[in-house]
Amino acid sequence: MQDIKEFNLKELRDKLLNLGSHKYYAQAIFNWIYQKGACEFSSMSNLPVSLRHALALDFYILGSALADLQVSSDKTAKFLFELKDANLVEAVSIPVSSRLTACISSQAGCKFSCNFCASGLKGFKRNLTKGEILDEVLYLKNNAKVNQLTHIVFMGTGEPLDNYDNVLEAIRIINSPVAFNIGARRITISTCGIIPGIERLNSEDLQIELSISLHAPDDQTRSRLMPVNKKYPLAALIKCCHEYTAKTNRQITFEYILIKGINSGLVYAQKLVMLLKDLKLAKVNLIPANPVFELKIFPPSQEEVNSFKECLFKAGINVTLRKERGQDIDAACGQLRLKHEKK
Repeated sequence: MQDIKEFNLKELRDKLLNLGSHKYYAQAIFNWIYQKGACEFSSMSNLPVSLRHALALDFYILGSALADLQVSSDKTAKFLFELKDANLVEAVSIPVSSRLTACISSQAGCKFSCNFCASGLKGFKRNLTKGEILDEVLYLKNNAKVNQLTHIVFMGTGEPLDNYDNVLEAIRIINSPVAFNIGARRITISTCGIIPGIERLNSEDLQIELSISLHAPDDQTRSRLMPVNKKYPLAALIKCCHEYTAKTNRQITFEYILIKGINSGLVYAQKLVMLLKDLKLAKVNLIPANPVFELKIFPPSQEEVNSFKECLFKAGINVTLRKERGQDIDAACGQLRLKHEKK
C-alpha cells in the first residue's frame, strides 16, 4: 500500500484515472485529508462508495502512530510518533494568543551532532518522506482545539536542507490553497547552515522564511558547538546570506542559543555585532538554552541574557528574546525521543 500524501494534486489525478475514476475527485480527497482531517477513506461521504473501497485497498492516509504526548502547563504539547519502521520522531505544537505554531521534524535522528542538542545523540537514521512530514502536520492540526494551525516551522529533529526535496514538496502541500492553505510567509525552514541548500532556496518560487542556527560569532566556538561549521565556516556562510538577501529581498533570522559558560558572555555579543553589522535584512532571535543534562547544557542567568540582548540592541541589531516554553516537559529537541529509546 502507498501513502496517498506522497502525491501532489496532479499526481493524484493521474492515479485516479488509473483506477478508472474521475480525476476531479482528487481535489475532494485533498479537501477531506488536509482541510477536514479525515483519517479514513470511508468517511469521505461525497465520493462514490466504489472509489472509497478502491482507495482503501491501494492507499493509506496516516502511516505514523502516536507513541507519547506531553502537555506543558503553558499548553505547549510535544508529540512522539512511531514510524512504520519503528523509528521515532518528535513534533511540538506551541499556542500563543491567536496563533498556533507546529514545530516539525524532517529526519529521524540527525547527522550534524550539534553539541547542545539531544537530537543527534543516537545518530542519524534516515530522511522522512514527504508523507511522514505531512503526518506530523495532520496530527497536530487534528489535535488543535480549533483545528487550525497558523504557522509551521521546520525546527524539530533533523536538518531540513539535508532532506531538501521531501521538505520542499511537503511545504508545497502545506502552502496549497486546496490543502492546508498556510501562507508561505508563515512557513519557516531552520538550517544549521547548509550552504548548497540555502543557494537552492534562492531559486524557489516560495516566499518562505529562512532561519539559520548560528549560536556563536566565531569559528572556534561555533565549530565546538556545531561541527558543520568546519565544512561551512562563518565567512562562507555570511557571504551566502548576503547573496540570499540580495536576491530574495527577504530577512534572515539568526537563532542564537545562549549557553551558560560557552557563548553567553558580553564579548560574544560584541563579536556577533561585528559579524552581522553589514547584513541589513537580519534579525537575531536569542534563546536561553533548555537544560539537557546528558550534554551538560544549561541556560545563563537572566542578568547575562539581558546584557547580551542590550548589547545587540544598542548596536542597532534587530533582536528578540524567545519566551521559554515547555519547561515542565521534555521540550528540547530530541529529549522525548531519547527517553523512549533508553527504555
